[in-house]
Amino acid sequence: MENKKDIENIYHNDILVASIIRPLQSKDGLSFFTHDDNFIQVGVWNYEAGEKLPAHYHTEFERTAYKTNESVLVLKGEIICNLYTESGNLIKKLVINEGEMIAQFNEAHEYIIQKDSIVVETKNGPYFGPDKDRVRIDTK
Repeated sequence: MENKKDIENIYHNDILVASIIRPLQSKDGLSFFTHDDNFIQVGVWNYEAGEKLPAHYHTEFERTAYKTNESVLVLKGEIICNLYTESGNLIKKLVINEGEMIAQFNEAHEYIIQKDSIVVETKNGPYFGPDKDRVRIDTK
């Protein structure tokens, strides 16, 4: 079996487009894989039984997000994530396997379900509906 890194960053024209995150290969403790300035944050907990994370809450303050970032976690199955420029040119075709996640920050994407799959999708909000939140593109 191929030994893959816990994170694989995909760049296009020096801009981070997406990151494939492999939670099951993370180091012990808390690991954050996204940059602090990304609109979505992805961290992995890798703790042994008995670990206690202190009670806390998150404060309210205004944040500005100029675009929606999306991540999908493949719990079961296998999907393909094709990354495109906003003009529809293919950047990279990626296979996202069971137990892997892809966080997408820039450009465009499409999914193809390769095997029967259960996938969890998360995005930053609030959500304003498909007419305002996304643009369908023709791919080349």
